[in-house]
Amino acid sequence: MANASIIPACEPQRLAAVRRYDILDTPPDGAFDRITALAARRFGVPISIISIVDQDRIWFKSHHGVSVEQIGRDPGLCASAILSDDPHILTDASIDPRSLANPLVAGDFGLRFYAGVPLTTEDGHNLGTLCIIDKEARPIDQSQIEDLKDLAAIVMDQIEMQLSARQAVSQAELMAKEIDHRVMNSLQFVSGLLAMQSRSFNDADAIGQLQLAANRVAAVAQVHRHFYAEAANRASCITFLRRLCADLESILDREIQVRGDEGDIPTTLVQPIGLIVNELVTNAAKHGRGLIDVHYEIKANQHTLIVSDEGRDLPKDFDPAAASQSLGMRVVVSLARQLGGVLTSGRRPDGGSCFKVAFQTQQ
Repeated sequence: MANASIIPACEPQRLAAVRRYDILDTPPDGAFDRITALAARRFGVPISIISIVDQDRIWFKSHHGVSVEQIGRDPGLCASAILSDDPHILTDASIDPRSLANPLVAGDFGLRFYAGVPLTTEDGHNLGTLCIIDKEARPIDQSQIEDLKDLAAIVMDQIEMQLSARQAVSQAELMAKEIDHRVMNSLQFVSGLLAMQSRSFNDADAIGQLQLAANRVAAVAQVHRHFYAEAANRASCITFLRRLCADLESILDREIQVRGDEGDIPTTLVQPIGLIVNELVTNAAKHGRGLIDVHYEIKANQHTLIVSDEGRDLPKDFDPAAASQSLGMRVVVSLARQLGGVLTSGRRPDGGSCFKVAFQTQQ
């Protein structure tokens, strides 16, 4: 732990500010490295550091002229520099009472000159410092101190800008999730309205068409829900299909078997795959019989989605890409092209229809 003599009274609030900016242990950043390099050249010193004072360490966001990435807080010159809003200046640390006991001064490192300006947040907390260091004593005039303060202000502007950018991204993601949730609810509401409307007809064909439309809208809502549940850049396709088809089973009142290979795909492909399965499974529930089988195969970067049923065979001259096909089949053809693949159809050896979409993905 740091020495209690150099702990500011507002330390809990200051540490909370350090956590809020989420800068500790982040990768090197060219913007900060350019500032420390500029500071070293401007003042003619070998070392320049952007430091963040943590609870028990001083971590270097940028370190020009030294290879170490952090030192202990007790004792530390930067830990002393954050105690005041004024620059912390040691023109000859070997004779300055404030630094005689510091191991960087008394030890082999031989620090003699130190000038540090606090990095102060908009709400008045000192996160750390921009400092310049030399192993020889040297003077510094007021104009140089003002230049160092300006550079420290640029560092703080960069830190504030990065925080604002992260907050904006987080807010955008939150708004996107809220919109997605409302879209899904709206789709489910439309599905419910169509189902209610179907009950007001006496014509069996009209009832069937409206119920089919209600089921399709509900299924699209589930595709939407499961797609936006995937937060990472890649996701398990078979896991997604199992969740989706479990919902389709209850919507369509048909047994659906999902099997296949485990493997991740880019989440950008999840939605078109889900919509293809939605259309093909809905079509199988309408025209086919028996078990609906959804099979997903992965061989290297070659992926194949197969949806089949135990119902009636397709006509020998059936062409899924023909312009005369139903809207649902034209949608599937379009989605297959979106994946960079092609839709083919055929008959199962044991009877029933079979549709395949084959496409490639990047590893």
